Amino acid sequence: MDSDQAVQDVAPAPPTPQHLLRLLHDPATIRLRCRSVMQAVEGNLSPSFRIDRSALPALADRVAAITRERYPTLAIPPHSRWRHFEAGGVDRKAELDALLAGRDRLELARARFDLTVVSVLLDAGAGAAWRYTEGQAIAAAAKPRAAADELLAMLNQAAAPSAAPSAEHEAAPPPAPAQADPRQQYSRSEGLAVASFRGFLAGAFSSRAGEPLRADAGALRHIDAAALRALFQSGPNNPMVGLEGRAGLLSRLGAALSDEAGRDAARGVPTEARPALMFDRLTAHGTRTQVSAQEVLAEVLRTLAPIWPKGAQIMGVPAGDIGAHRWAGDSVAGGGHDPTTVGWVPFHKLSQWLSYSLMEPLQWAGVELTGLDGDSALTGLPEYRNGGLFIDGGVIVPRSPSLMERTHRPQDEVIVEWRALTVCLLDEIAVLVRERLGRSAAELPLACILESGTWAAGRVLAAERRGDGSPPLKIDSDGTVF
Repeated sequence: MDSDQAVQDVAPAPPTPQHLLRLLHDPATIRLRCRSVMQAVEGNLSPSFRIDRSALPALADRVAAITRERYPTLAIPPHSRWRHFEAGGVDRKAELDALLAGRDRLELARARFDLTVVSVLLDAGAGAAWRYTEGQAIAAAAKPRAAADELLAMLNQAAAPSAAPSAEHEAAPPPAPAQADPRQQYSRSEGLAVASFRGFLAGAFSSRAGEPLRADAGALRHIDAAALRALFQSGPNNPMVGLEGRAGLLSRLGAALSDEAGRDAARGVPTEARPALMFDRLTAHGTRTQVSAQEVLAEVLRTLAPIWPKGAQIMGVPAGDIGAHRWAGDSVAGGGHDPTTVGWVPFHKLSQWLSYSLMEPLQWAGVELTGLDGDSALTGLPEYRNGGLFIDGGVIVPRSPSLMERTHRPQDEVIVEWRALTVCLLDEIAVLVRERLGRSAAELPLACILESGTWAAGRVLAAERRGDGSPPLKIDSDGTVF
């Protein structure tokens, strides 16, 4: 079978009526709907916010300064879950690569896809009080299919010195990775990343005894809040919010992967029921060497569509991370209009975060990523760090102090509006930051600006204004959006 035929055989099935929301999956549509909301706010129609553009240059200065502080040479990696795996200066990727030594590039990529997908789906607001202590044994409840002594054996193996570098590092061996400090505590996104990384190494997401370094439907379908509570060391004195929401996501992921693998088998191109099936689809089982960022997002949205909690639906079809807003309009990518989705603003924050995070495993497997800039590129992530940056930086100005005092739901119009403004302003501040750093959009795409500056600056400003570093708006999160 030639490579062109292989690509054709494993390409996603053409859209059907149940995919009629695909227009909301296009990043260009996301930008158009967000701009519609922005224009209304700029026209002083909003009872919630106004825009103070005079504050934007100073905020861009701050983001540029933080960027230079964090990356003095401006060699900036993309915003990705893999940055969080480096928490504490520990090269956990090297640790994983050593454990995967001897596997070919496709198996390496599949393991990295499995880890990335599970870890990103577990990455939502954990609450200001939660901490994860690296080096503690993972409780047996985190992996109910294994005995406690088997878990400890796997953890001991994971903590053992690296045996040998993987094949992809043989030409230029990296320096020995820093060892994790068993006393080191991590919170928020870094803590969630380190906890999920340790759980992955311990086989918490694998149903195959003796094969811990994978995630599969057999294990994911049975994960519950108790298992995650044990994995994340959560308890009365270390509470984590959204455990049930996270567990539900992983359980539904397992069911969805089983269904997707069944569809692939019916088409004569079998894949395993694991997150890595997305790698096989995107690359035609490793034969494609170029993939666009838009293709990655489309595959993520298509595969994960069934896992999101019951919420917004359009014509009975679950729509994922979208929000209703009176000024959203009906514009879609390509200059058309879609009355079916009028009034809905798509965000797909978690799916885009996952797409950004899957780009590095694709590149490490020798796949070139295209479509990283322009209106069709993935958008900035409308979450509380990037959104908080613009409120704390004085660009998005709440019209009433009560907005900061009340607790809001993700679907509330005020939150939808805040997120839409964030998408637009991230594109704008990216232009100003590039000017200050002397870089072009090709040299410093949005993914790098998110990593080097806006997300980090949002965290810095939050800590300066509130002792616990919490976001400026209070969100009642179920662990699946924020």
